[in-house]
Amino acid sequence: MSRLSQGLTHGGRLNQAARQWGIPRRDWLDLSTGISPYGYPVPTIPGAVWQRLPEDDDGLDAVAREWLRLPAGAGCLPVAGSQPALQTLPALRPRCRVGVVSPAYAEHARAWQQAGHDVMVLAADAVEAALPRLDVLVCVNPNNPTGALLPAETLRRWHQRLTKQGGWLVVDEAFLDASNGVSLAAEAHQSGLIVLRSLGKFFGLAGLRAGLMVAEPMLCLAMQTALGPWAMSHPARYVMTQALQDQAWQQQQREQLRRDRQRLDNLLVAASLTPKGASDLFAWCPDGQAPQRFEALARQGILVRYFTEPAALRFGLPGSESQWDRLQSAISALV
Repeated sequence: MSRLSQGLTHGGRLNQAARQWGIPRRDWLDLSTGISPYGYPVPTIPGAVWQRLPEDDDGLDAVAREWLRLPAGAGCLPVAGSQPALQTLPALRPRCRVGVVSPAYAEHARAWQQAGHDVMVLAADAVEAALPRLDVLVCVNPNNPTGALLPAETLRRWHQRLTKQGGWLVVDEAFLDASNGVSLAAEAHQSGLIVLRSLGKFFGLAGLRAGLMVAEPMLCLAMQTALGPWAMSHPARYVMTQALQDQAWQQQQREQLRRDRQRLDNLLVAASLTPKGASDLFAWCPDGQAPQRFEALARQGILVRYFTEPAALRFGLPGSESQWDRLQSAISALV
């Protein structure tokens, strides 16, 4: 089996990359994850936060509701990243027919399949025709890995059609904060609309494992019951509360990411690549030479994401001038 065919299931698997290419972990430039290289400056966490179990009435609920501008009728559940929520959602519904807009974060389809549901993988332009046969539709917006952004009007139309037949629309907005997309979170009090948010990408806090599920209150309660008590750590709740309130930092982050994405696009275009996608956290480059370029970059200790269908590379953002210089040199060598 070749190094390339062994693959990387998700980005950020540096230990595996170090073994595959014989390059020490410390010598890698990891651009494979789509996580902001500028993490929110985590404040000092009080000792009591480490020593006491988390409590639901710690103020996080009010802060999250204000951040998302939620109406009073919406349910809002802090979760340990969106992953536990997307894995648990299939257990909250009897066996049914599920469509997943593709390409997409593979864990969505896997979770529904493992729970015994009938899963259809659909291109975005095939959704309209398939809706009458679906009970649930899952969309990642902006898309992961392509960064393609679906218009809010399209999602609302799909939701309305699914609701009429007792269905759900699940929208994973993990990358939305670093884009010009419109969130549906403030509309998720409506029956059959479920929105997942994450602090891992835009806030650069993937290791914190913090996110939100917004839906009807009864569905959020069912999720909370399924996940059990203390599903999100006290330190994660504390940091999440601080980060969501820091509007000045969030605006600065948006501006920095926008500049960096333009810089990345310019670098890739100069190397005859075609960057696409609406997320400022990564660039998606369809490329017939993706396997060879992935391998060539990895041999230089630069890890990007490689996709086979369609063949493409995804580049995250460097986080320092030395990293930008290193990427530019490596890409110039490809040309």
